[in-house]
Amino acid sequence: MTTAAITGNKVYGIGAQFPNTAALLHAAEKIRDAGYKKWDVFSPFPVHGMDAAMGLGNSKVSVLSLIGGITGLLTAFLLQVIPSVFLYPMVVAGKPFLSLPAFFPIMFELTILFCAFATVFGMLGINRLPRLNHPSFNWDLLQKSTDDGFFVVIEAEDTNFSESATRDLLQTLCASDITVINHDDEA
Repeated sequence: MTTAAITGNKVYGIGAQFPNTAALLHAAEKIRDAGYKKWDVFSPFPVHGMDAAMGLGNSKVSVLSLIGGITGLLTAFLLQVIPSVFLYPMVVAGKPFLSLPAFFPIMFELTILFCAFATVFGMLGINRLPRLNHPSFNWDLLQKSTDDGFFVVIEAEDTNFSESATRDLLQTLCASDITVINHDDEA
C-alpha cells in the first residue's frame, strides 16, 4: 500500500535531495536518460549546464514574440493604409496616397507594443502563472533550495513514473531524503 493510499492524498511526485551541484547535474542527466519528461530541479543559484542536462530545448517565448511583432507591424500598416489609400484618399502637400515614411513611426511603435504583450502573456501562459501554490511547496525540505539545498522532484503524471521504480532510480543516484510529495487537498 502506498503512502498516498494511507493518507488519502493524491501523490504529486517524489522529491530527493543531493549534496552538491555536481551530484545534481549528474542526477539530471540520468533522469533525462531514463526517459522522464515531467520533472524539475531546484537549487539556490543557476547551475551552468543544467538546461542541457535536463534536455531542455529553446524557449517558445521567442516564437510568440516574433508572432506578436509581425502582428503589430501588419496591424499598424493596415490601420494606416486602408483609410489613407482606400477609404479617404486625399493628396496632402503633393505626397502620394501610400507614403511609407510617414507610416514608419506608428508601425515601429505597434510592433514593439504587440511584441511586448506577446512576450509577457506568452511567458505567463507557458509557465502556467499566476499560481499561488505549487504542490512541490508541500515538501517542507524544499525550503532549503533557497539557501543551500539541491533537489529533484519527479512528477507522478510522468508516463515513466512508478513510485517504487522512481525511488530506486533516485537511490542509485545517491540521493538523500527521498520523499513522496502529496497534493494538498485544501489548495
